[in-house]
Amino acid sequence: MTSLLTLRSRLFSVLIVLVLGGILLTYTYQKNAAKAMAYLRMYKRVHVKEMPRPLDDVLLAEHQPKPGRSIFFLETTRVTKNISDMKSNMLQLTARQACAIESAAFHNPNFEVFILFIGPIYRYPDNSSRRQSPIIDAILSYKNVHLRQLNVWRYVEGTPIEEWVKEGDLFESKYPANHISDLLRLISLYRYGGIYLDMDVVLLRSMENVPGNFAGAESLRSLANGVMGMEPIGFGHKFAEYCLFDFQHNFNGTLWGYNGPGVITRVAQKFCGTKNISLLLNDRKRCHGFHVFDDTAFYAVHSAHWRYFFQPEYLQQALQLTKHSLLVHVWNNISKQLKIKVGSPTAYGKFAEQNCPKAYAAAGLYF
Repeated sequence: MTSLLTLRSRLFSVLIVLVLGGILLTYTYQKNAAKAMAYLRMYKRVHVKEMPRPLDDVLLAEHQPKPGRSIFFLETTRVTKNISDMKSNMLQLTARQACAIESAAFHNPNFEVFILFIGPIYRYPDNSSRRQSPIIDAILSYKNVHLRQLNVWRYVEGTPIEEWVKEGDLFESKYPANHISDLLRLISLYRYGGIYLDMDVVLLRSMENVPGNFAGAESLRSLANGVMGMEPIGFGHKFAEYCLFDFQHNFNGTLWGYNGPGVITRVAQKFCGTKNISLLLNDRKRCHGFHVFDDTAFYAVHSAHWRYFFQPEYLQQALQLTKHSLLVHVWNNISKQLKIKVGSPTAYGKFAEQNCPKAYAAAGLYF
């Protein structure tokens, strides 16, 4: 009997402990849950609104490029960087890139201007307490400028070169950023038509009324692919398709220009029935609607004379050479280390001040 009472007493004590423990655990849980909810609300209020958000994908965004009435720029310099490093994938542009974009938007208000960034690129939300860079603010002040990211795998889907790209030879290139850019500019024109421009140009006048299908001669030996236009249907679309076929079948990952200027030159020579570049300039009928501009249109100052843009002693010479140009190409690949002081009497400074005034003003001391 005594042992039975002792057992009951112990069971009762255990029950009391369990009940009290449950109450304590419930209280602790509710207290911690309340803290967690409060922290979550604070996090959403303080952090989530401040978190960088990705740019819209060009293929998935609600606002799509207008076929044949869009200008495309490509930013591929971060192709080889660590895409898991968010800092390296934050939205950023140089003053020169912003100048190219602004001059395109400024002179072509009836065209949409799309800047396509390769890979996941993030920007701060519009309501962030941290302002965008003044350079970014400058180009976003134009309503026809649109920033988009581009997924290479998705972008090549449905094109004649899709399977070849997936095989991977392109990504084994010695010059991956350049060769990926060479391909994606062709795919952009194949998909949408319109105009492609390099990021180191300054437009001097409108291109809204240039022929729908065109490229420019850099010399009497080759055309260049830094400025091109192709119509979204008909001959222009077929020309873009031939460029993609040539890119695939003649791809060489060890030569810098073979897959860029080389492609547009070979395809134009095929359509025009001659390898003589001077005939493409002098006989406009032989190219079946593809217009070849002479070097004064886009490349009046040749790469060997790139300093003409950046040194005051060459100002008048550069202005004379480019007086009939639609745009100037400043050869950023070899000139990028040379900065000009804002307000200095250089050709590039004059072109920027007149054709990309907001970016020029936002650049600070040097451009």
